[in-house]
Amino acid sequence: RVDIPRKVQAMQIGLALRDEIADLEGAGCQVIQVDEPALREAMPLRPAARDDYLTWTVDSFRLATAGAKSSTQIHTHMCYCEFEDCMDAIDRLDTDVNSIENARSDDATLKAFQDIGYGKGLGPGTYDIHSPVVPPTDFISTKIKSFLACMQKEHLFINPDCGLKTRGWPETIDALRNMVAATKAIRAEIAVTNY
Repeated sequence: RVDIPRKVQAMQIGLALRDEIADLEGAGCQVIQVDEPALREAMPLRPAARDDYLTWTVDSFRLATAGAKSSTQIHTHMCYCEFEDCMDAIDRLDTDVNSIENARSDDATLKAFQDIGYGKGLGPGTYDIHSPVVPPTDFISTKIKSFLACMQKEHLFINPDCGLKTRGWPETIDALRNMVAATKAIRAEIAVTNY
């Protein structure tokens, strides 16, 4: 709509999502993903307008999630993007876990989070879901080890790069099986018992 400012629309969407989160909690969900806040995609080109934009976008996201129970784990996902100029805003989202595109960035996205001292849960993508190639278990194990070199194991969440809607069932199931096998092998290797 052009008759309502984007800031107001974002707050209205935040309130709608807040109701949805409450409904999901009422149905027993303990882990809820509020997907892709898209901070970067609509960021103003003029630097002078960015601080205000990032403030209200983060505020609208937090409006959506602030009503969640403290026992509910809030996740978000951020897709292929260069985040360096909005990392502080991402940190202010106050999610429990942020899953990020990482497979095609040579860990650049992960390093951007490391550079700001991100201390929450982070799920850097272990493989590129846009490729039909099923990643072997040893490939995923190598990726997980590279993540552990950059972050504490307590903050690491294992996931593919993004949603799996672009893939067929056979390759999706095989890739996820390999990811789970790699995760179990690394957990055994580093003696993680409480998962």
